[in-house]
Amino acid sequence: MQERIANYCKRLKLSKNVSEIYKDIQATNYEEFLCKLLELEVNHRNITKIERSIKLASFPVIRTFEDYSFQEITLPSSLREEELKELKFIIEKKNLILYGGVGTGKTHMACALGLNACNEGKNVKFYRTSTLVNQLSEAKKKGSLSSFLKRFEKLDLLILDEWGYVPLDREGAQLIFQIISDCYERCSIILTTNLEFSRWVSILYDENMTAALIDRLVHHSHLVLFNGSSKRLKESGLG
Repeated sequence: MQERIANYCKRLKLSKNVSEIYKDIQATNYEEFLCKLLELEVNHRNITKIERSIKLASFPVIRTFEDYSFQEITLPSSLREEELKELKFIIEKKNLILYGGVGTGKTHMACALGLNACNEGKNVKFYRTSTLVNQLSEAKKKGSLSSFLKRFEKLDLLILDEWGYVPLDREGAQLIFQIISDCYERCSIILTTNLEFSRWVSILYDENMTAALIDRLVHHSHLVLFNGSSKRLKESGLG
């Protein structure tokens, strides 16, 4: 009998979970049993979807806001801490620019927000900026750039970490400009950087492209300032 149930679940595209849990459901009538069974299946699918979203996001490490301190972080007047954590900026298709020194918690915040987004059923992708540029360049060389770019079409949130840490060549600058242009007013971007806007031309080399890129990022965006010193140095006892 259980084998037949498992087969029916497969044909109906229900999870294997259904054929394993139905025996443990306690109910006083068929209607209650069916309701509980369907509820468990829905919950199972939601959990599976979230786990898959987190895996596809490719976070370098899983971070949350538990014990995260905003003491040395300045939020803009347009965004409160709770609104940030509740992803108001994604709902409004706005960007976040996280600016501050190395080790001040920018990547931690970006990953925690990304995790919150995954838990809300949103599509998220995390990239070190230099890694994304390398992958774009490689895809272009192989003639597969168009198919590579399609993976960004369904994103709700793109995280670009360590912006400005490595100078880009002209092709890399053009490719990253294309990504940001494609995301403009369609999905949100979180960008972490320790490089002020006036110095972005030093990594992009083209003043017109730099101005256009800043315009797209800053329009509909929130600037979050990280004012403290390196948390890693403090934890090591050297800071």
